[in-house]
Amino acid sequence: MIEMDDVCVTIGDVTLLAAVSVRARRGDALIVRGPNGAGKSTFLRVLAGVRKPTAGLVRIGGADVGERDLEFRRRVAAMIGLPPMAPDLTLHDHVLLVATTWARAPRLAVATTRDVLAELGLSGLSERFPHELSSGQTQLFGLAMTLARPFEVLILDEPEQRLDPEHVESVARVLRARRERGVTLVLATHSSALADGVGGQTVWLGAAA
Repeated sequence: MIEMDDVCVTIGDVTLLAAVSVRARRGDALIVRGPNGAGKSTFLRVLAGVRKPTAGLVRIGGADVGERDLEFRRRVAAMIGLPPMAPDLTLHDHVLLVATTWARAPRLAVATTRDVLAELGLSGLSERFPHELSSGQTQLFGLAMTLARPFEVLILDEPEQRLDPEHVESVARVLRARRERGVTLVLATHSSALADGVGGQTVWLGAAA
């Protein structure tokens, strides 16, 4: 599903991502680890099609990556930073909007919204507005919007941010369930608990610690 061959990103003399080569099949997980500044977010942005590599080959599902390609967008979902949130839409409104955009039938969008909010423990907050959430709830809400659409590859940058240990375990279960459904997961994290809970192949960038 994912092929990266000698991919690197540089700006002038500055290396944002040293050359890296990885492979991942359908249902695999790539756990991207490394110190701050090692290039984890750049690695994810290259896979998500929002940053072109300086050199190397990147393919997902046998095709070149590119955020403007419709088939690529259907195949790949990413949360690299929190998604945009409208102050006058409730959590339910946000998730339903995403689900409706991608669903083939309105009933499917409604069911997806209900299920995703429940999965992340947000059902009781569904009528709140984004500004009424705690930082941890906001993080879960961003993940809910990302999960509300179909995808074959899921790219996440430190989804454990702002979460207590209990919610980190919950997110690990949710992500592992996606793997079991055949989703290929790419996850940058500093959390050993999240990495262990999701499982998969560790990709070390920079010096391993």
